[in-house]
Amino acid sequence: MLQDVVNEYITSLAAKEYGSNQNTIVAYRNDLNQLCVYLKQQEIDNWSLVTQEHLAGYLLEMREEQAYRPTTIARKFAACKSFFRYLHDTVGIAINPLDRLEAPRIQRYPPRVLTAEQIARLFLQVETETVVGQRDLAMLHMLLATGMRASELVSLDLEDFDAEHATVFCLGHNGRSRRKRLLPLHSLAVAVTQSYLENVRPHLIRHSEERALFLNHRGDRLTRQGFWLIIKGYARQTGIVSITPHMLRHACAVLMLKDGMELRSVQELLGHAHISSTQVYSQFMHTEVASSGNYSMPSNRCGADAQGN
Repeated sequence: MLQDVVNEYITSLAAKEYGSNQNTIVAYRNDLNQLCVYLKQQEIDNWSLVTQEHLAGYLLEMREEQAYRPTTIARKFAACKSFFRYLHDTVGIAINPLDRLEAPRIQRYPPRVLTAEQIARLFLQVETETVVGQRDLAMLHMLLATGMRASELVSLDLEDFDAEHATVFCLGHNGRSRRKRLLPLHSLAVAVTQSYLENVRPHLIRHSEERALFLNHRGDRLTRQGFWLIIKGYARQTGIVSITPHMLRHACAVLMLKDGMELRSVQELLGHAHISSTQVYSQFMHTEVASSGNYSMPSNRCGADAQGN
């Protein structure tokens, strides 16, 4: 009974606003499946029987027995809140047992941002004489020029890139809504992407109907996990112990602010739902993250004579 309702809820999510965000679907399913296991241990077999005490005990077990971090507990708590709202609307549960429970407070740490030196070293690891190296160079420039998320980068299709107008359409998510953002590209990002499309993508493509901008060695759309492995590989070569694709996004945000862009404009370009998400980058204004012209690779390494301005 418990699991059946969870399955119905997950199906409803997939059909609505979360339908194109597979990561959210998987996370919610795992979190709610874990809650079902706990409730069965408490001999609860119907969602109408769940009380505030049951859920308080569940939060306590995650914190004390399983030693989850506050961020993980908060995420699972959010999944439960959304699920019980669904129960209220569909099954008619009168009282939400989570209403008087508070999610654990999360200590917010400043985002980790790559320095100008680290960015330059990362680019220098790319072997642009190889097919995949030229592809990787185009992806790195695209990511750092726009600040898009890794998931947004690998979702790009051929028609999203406009070399003539030096822009790229990015399908992202802002809160619960999804919309395309038109992002400007500097001349070097355009040049290396054009070079990739003309000289590399034809060697990777296996199926003429494939519309993905960036392809893996099998000719299919590159996945987020595949891109992550690429970034980790280059970071390992440079001696950067810990890196995530999001660190390039953070670096891009700082570059935009250093170049004089207004905070609201940076928020719009990054697709942040709230200005507070963008404001955290202001603390890096006096760090050694270079201006946007200083991270670009020499033109002879990317097959273009454009400058990264």
